[in-house]
Amino acid sequence: MRIKYLYQQIFSHIGVLLVAFLVLSLIFTNFVENLVYDNKTEELISYGRNILDELERGDDPADQVINQYANVLFGRDIQFSVFDERLNLLNPIRWRGPAVEFTEKEWRKLKIGEPVVYNYDLKRFDEDVTLVALPYREHGKFVGGILLTSPIKGTREMVSEISQYLLFTVLIALAVSFILSWFLSRVHVNRIKKLQEATSLVSSGNYSVSVPSSNFDEIGELANDFNQMVDKINSSMEEIDSLENRRRQFMADVSHEMRTPLTTISGVIEGLRNDMIPEAEKEKGINLVSKETKRLIRLVNENLDYEKIRSNQVKLNMEEIELQEILEILKDQLELQARERGNKIVIEAQENAHVFGDYDRLLQILINIAKNSIQFTSNGSIILRGRMEEDYSVLEIEDTGIGMDPAEIDKIWRRFYKADLSRTSNPYGAFGLGLSIVKQLVQLHDGEITVESEKDEGTKFVIKIPIKKSE
Repeated sequence: MRIKYLYQQIFSHIGVLLVAFLVLSLIFTNFVENLVYDNKTEELISYGRNILDELERGDDPADQVINQYANVLFGRDIQFSVFDERLNLLNPIRWRGPAVEFTEKEWRKLKIGEPVVYNYDLKRFDEDVTLVALPYREHGKFVGGILLTSPIKGTREMVSEISQYLLFTVLIALAVSFILSWFLSRVHVNRIKKLQEATSLVSSGNYSVSVPSSNFDEIGELANDFNQMVDKINSSMEEIDSLENRRRQFMADVSHEMRTPLTTISGVIEGLRNDMIPEAEKEKGINLVSKETKRLIRLVNENLDYEKIRSNQVKLNMEEIELQEILEILKDQLELQARERGNKIVIEAQENAHVFGDYDRLLQILINIAKNSIQFTSNGSIILRGRMEEDYSVLEIEDTGIGMDPAEIDKIWRRFYKADLSRTSNPYGAFGLGLSIVKQLVQLHDGEITVESEKDEGTKFVIKIPIKKSE
């Protein structure tokens, strides 16, 4: 059976209040009854001791003392009688109280000077009655005692009246609590419904939804967590969409890049097979096939390198490398490409500066960055710098090319990202993997790489790799 949360809250609140008032009523009623009986008991004990004191002093005859008190106490509806050690009534006043028989334990209490108290209710007598027995001793010897009894008038009426007041109080409290419970439960249910509706929207694909949140209670904290979850999902979906778009663009670029060399290779092979290429042009055709084949290999290797680095399958062979030496090797490898675009490569290396790293991977880092610099620079300079700082070996590659917007700098490290290639026709770095690989390799060396660039002013890459700790 399905019960709405609103009704569960109301029933639970009302149930708790009912149980609390019921327990309170029982405790209060019992307290009032005990209080009335205790007051009557103290009154009877006080009168009984006064009578016994008069009898023990012996200033007046016993019958005279008893009769004097009888006139006073009977007028207050209090009966009393004196008895001996066999419980025989000694005074001539007729005893109209209940029959009394003491147990051995009660006799022992009387003999050692302690009072005995009885409380009788209406189930046995016509009204509530309190009976008190006090011991009477002469010269330290127990010779009897005195019985006093008095009805408890109005106890039932008092309890009944108190119960009525309690009932009215309970009804008023229940009415107020019902209104408050309904209001508070309604507020909580509405907040939960908003979360439920927002969850349904998220499950249907709407990741821009949010719910009111606060730190007031657990529901507010749940709303906070829900909003954070939706924000993360939204960011993840945007990243997934971005990755998917970049993947599609990458596949389109790769397909385009592969189509041209494959078409060239296929055409040259067909020409050679069918003797359609003159003998003097065959060597040129073979060189063209070799060049286009290397281009395809470079594309495949870039993808394989990235996957190896990303999955931590690359092992570094760390050694001490002279910065001057590695920068000169870099210059030798790229000088022809730089000259084709009218650029010159300049080396500015600190004497005896060195770096601790993997030679092949460091050269791969520098080649990727330098190729990008060459790609986006025409008739300018590519400056290669190397120096030592306090805790780092620093490598810089600076160009005087077209530069980048600030918003573009953070994007260049993304896989498949390509800068605006409409501004250049150079194929190097065109696949958008080079700088992503660079960053991964620098991080493998526990280093860091930063970029400084201004539009139409050039770009500078700065690589810092920690100096070997043993040094």
